[in-house]
Amino acid sequence: MALYLLFESSSGYALFHAQGLDEIGQNTEAVRNSVADLNRFGKVVQLTAFQPFESAIDGLNQCNSVSEGLMTDELRSFLELNLPKVKEGKKSKFSLGVAEPKLGSHISETTKIPCQSGEFVLELLRGVRLHFDKFIKDLKSGDLEKAQLGLAHSYSRAKVKFNVNRVDNMVIQAIFLLDTLDKDINSFSMRVREWYSWHFPELVKIVNDNYLYARVAKLIEDKSKLSEEHVPALTEILGDEDKAKEVVEAGKASMGQDLTPVDLINVQLFAQRVMDLAEYRKNLYDYLVTKMNDIAPNLASLIGEVVGARLISHAGSLTNLAKCPSSTLQILGAEKALFRALKTRGNTPKYGLIFHSSFIGRASSKNKGRMARYLANKCSIASRIDCFSERGSTVFGEKLREQVEERLEFYDKGVAPRKNIDVMKSAIESTQNKDTEMEEVEPEEASAKKSKEKKSKTEDAPAAATNGDASEDGKSEKKKKKEKRKKEQEADEEDGKTNGVNEQDGTAKKKKKKSKDEAATNETTKKKKKKKKSQE
Repeated sequence: MALYLLFESSSGYALFHAQGLDEIGQNTEAVRNSVADLNRFGKVVQLTAFQPFESAIDGLNQCNSVSEGLMTDELRSFLELNLPKVKEGKKSKFSLGVAEPKLGSHISETTKIPCQSGEFVLELLRGVRLHFDKFIKDLKSGDLEKAQLGLAHSYSRAKVKFNVNRVDNMVIQAIFLLDTLDKDINSFSMRVREWYSWHFPELVKIVNDNYLYARVAKLIEDKSKLSEEHVPALTEILGDEDKAKEVVEAGKASMGQDLTPVDLINVQLFAQRVMDLAEYRKNLYDYLVTKMNDIAPNLASLIGEVVGARLISHAGSLTNLAKCPSSTLQILGAEKALFRALKTRGNTPKYGLIFHSSFIGRASSKNKGRMARYLANKCSIASRIDCFSERGSTVFGEKLREQVEERLEFYDKGVAPRKNIDVMKSAIESTQNKDTEMEEVEPEEASAKKSKEKKSKTEDAPAAATNGDASEDGKSEKKKKKEKRKKEQEADEEDGKTNGVNEQDGTAKKKKKKSKDEAATNETTKKKKKKKKSQE
């Protein structure tokens, strides 16, 4: 039996014919020893056909299909052209050696070409790979290496690339930065309070918020210069005129020590830096909200953007979170407590990062564990919908949130919640209705554009506007005729064409009916003429 070898190179597909295998013998060790010698290996394996790739994009597509075990149309045509044809009902006199077993099974299923892949075939293909540049004469030195490098870069880049709008790495980085900013802003604002309280200690009791304290400290600068003129500016910052007047009165009777102008400048600069960090933290939070609505809208609407982002970052990615069961998702973030409980044989933790959700805070102390288990179940459903759905929508997340609210009422008041099947059915119906609305909006927009074009044409041709009534009447008559024809066609189809009859047959039958009516009228006219002649 003849043996052909399919070699997928970076520059194209190559087909080799292995001859004289009896000289080596079908032994892997003998083949392994003969591969290094080109004179001996070239007598056994010979090139029969070579098909180069059209472009780098074509090569990338072919490489992706081969790695997935799929046969492309180009590969199928290449094999059918260069391999002997396999007759139906007869055994083939050749076999095709392939490196990928999945690709071989797909080729044999679609083209009925027998394929094999084993150690013997792999050793032969290793020899082909070693001497491939010498089998093809048109290749220059270095061309094959360049093609391999370019294809490897594009293949690895395509494997790493995901949808730009659904890259969860941005959410992971944003939530990490948000947590660090919270710690830094807190520590820096405490440093501003401690630093400026040497000069104005009474301000700490009046202004509790760190951000507002930094703004007030920057505005006041020196307490000795405080007067009634600063009241409107302080009311803008604090939002309360009484507090502003209290700050002014406390500044006049303050017990703090005086600071040099250089010290006050440093305090002001540091307060400005804290204010800038706080504003950047707000902008980063808005960015995180928008990214979560793009990547995981259902999870964000169910449990919140910050907690959902923390779950994604702790799991590593949205796909990893979707793969986690609800029992694992429930204790994400409490791994130390879990292993400590397993080691000491104590009680395992009931919740991890989910504890920051408002639902568990609203539940009573005896129902917190049950609420965490139920919420983790809904979060796993929402993450799987977000990960594997093609279109992002918040419908499922809102319905799951309603279920959690109903469960809270059930624990507190005993009100029976809805079943999960009914809620999911309503969610699916609402998504389908949204899709139909979107589909209806598109043709309406197209019709509106067409009407605008028609209006512009009528404005350009004022002479045609005088005959508008007649044209409208003609159009209405045409519409009536079309509606009559449609009704007649529907009646004919209901009478005798319900069992798979095509529209062409229906039109042919109509023509036959018309021809019969015409023949009957012709016969009546002929009879009348004959009667007239006989009377004459």
